[in-house]
Amino acid sequence: MANTIAANKAELLAIANAVASEKMIDKAIVVEALEEAIQRAARARYGAENDIRAKLDTQTGDLRLWRVVEVVEEVEDYFKQVDLKQAEKLQKGAAVGDFIVDPLPPVDLGRIDAQSAKQVIFQKVRDAERERQYEEFKERAGEIITGVVKSVEFGHVVVDLGRAEGVIRRDQQIPREVVRNGDRVRALIMKVQRENRGPQILLSRAHPDFMKKLFAQEVPEIYDGVIEIKAAARDPGSRAKIGVISYDSSIDPVGACVGMKGSRVQAVVQEMQGEKIDIIPWSEDTATFIVNALQPATVSRVVIDEEEGRIEVVVPDDQLSLAIGRRGQNVRLASQLTGRGIDIMTEAESSEKRQKEFVERSEMFQQELDVDETLAQLLVAEGFSELEEVAYVDPSEIAAIEGFDEDLATELQSRAQEALERREEANRAERRELGVEDALAELPVLTEAMLVVLGKAGIKTLDDLADLATDELIQKAREPRRNERNDREARRNRSEDKAGILASFGLSEEQGNEIIMAARAHWFEEEDAVAAENSQ
Repeated sequence: MANTIAANKAELLAIANAVASEKMIDKAIVVEALEEAIQRAARARYGAENDIRAKLDTQTGDLRLWRVVEVVEEVEDYFKQVDLKQAEKLQKGAAVGDFIVDPLPPVDLGRIDAQSAKQVIFQKVRDAERERQYEEFKERAGEIITGVVKSVEFGHVVVDLGRAEGVIRRDQQIPREVVRNGDRVRALIMKVQRENRGPQILLSRAHPDFMKKLFAQEVPEIYDGVIEIKAAARDPGSRAKIGVISYDSSIDPVGACVGMKGSRVQAVVQEMQGEKIDIIPWSEDTATFIVNALQPATVSRVVIDEEEGRIEVVVPDDQLSLAIGRRGQNVRLASQLTGRGIDIMTEAESSEKRQKEFVERSEMFQQELDVDETLAQLLVAEGFSELEEVAYVDPSEIAAIEGFDEDLATELQSRAQEALERREEANRAERRELGVEDALAELPVLTEAMLVVLGKAGIKTLDDLADLATDELIQKAREPRRNERNDREARRNRSEDKAGILASFGLSEEQGNEIIMAARAHWFEEEDAVAAENSQ
């Protein structure tokens, strides 16, 4: 390296060109590293207090070395300042306040200086190489890449990608897949992170997008955009489902993905270590898509609860185990594929549930509206389920029920409104008995019934409510589906998924945010008051 720094101008350019070519980085970066190394060595020789600069001409190889000094009337720092008389010798017409150049002779570098310069160059080149790797691979996130297994460390697979290394973490590998040093593997570039030790390229063989990209390689119609994979779900190493749609009516999307004698899908299956793949026609109609997603099970009926974001699927008794799948796999993948929670139940269970709801609602109307059983059952049969619906619906809808008239509709609405007022008054009394401040009752969205629930949870003041996060207030607890009730992992996940205090009231995230911000408003008012006092 000593020879490198002391080299003649032709050799300096040759060194810069060779390093830039070998490391595939910009030659300007190598030249900058050389200049910085020479500057550091010169400071060690002439004094670290000097502001020394070096410039290597990339055309001729000429190296200039100088220090920058300030022209002053009286010199205080001899390293960085010169008086006017001395400045005239260096640059004619120099004036006080100017910064001028004081040329320096080249330095002969010793062994220690050369070693230090070598470290500077290597560090600069290493940093540039890492930045080049990051810029190259960050644009390729979402692509499939092929590499060679370099090592397996603590279950994580390190893959040589040519000019960089990637890592397939244990949770992104296909379960029970065995890889050895020297094996060629294909993986999805999931994420590229910039870190001090260089770009961290995270690879995956378990991500659903890996399967989608494999299909794009095997099915020309997908690559060309004629067929699209609208959704994908995987249980890596076991089973997967994809929803496909064709934008050409003459092409069957499922058949195109399967291929002649299953050749296309089998190529993907082999790459995914025998993972079984269900290819399902995608549909904009949620119910139709769910029926398709639960194949091979037969579905009798689909009931969609938009408010709760869940779907109830009714199947014949002999199809229950098939719909749920081994350890709940089929329904879990269908849920991931559709992005909706799915509850599976038999015809008998569905009938029992509807009957129970019918009886509960009928009894509620009997008690609250003071009507007989037949009239209450007629209301429920017509779709009424809450007092609010009876109290505030258009009277003509009630009068339209067979056997009802306008007078009866008016009377029922009056009784429903009175019942709601009684509920509100009872809740108000209970809320005050719990010690919940009246200030909370003035907040938007909150009802007296909600305030009672808050009071029972220990939320009694504006500050108590303001300290809550929106999730703590409104988040809904996920009910276990049939297939999850004996699943150890699912039970553990549910224990961490606690319901918000007001989860049962079905508030939206916007409403939750509105409540929390209104509760916090007095904080900002107090801060403004303090700021106003301090400014006086």
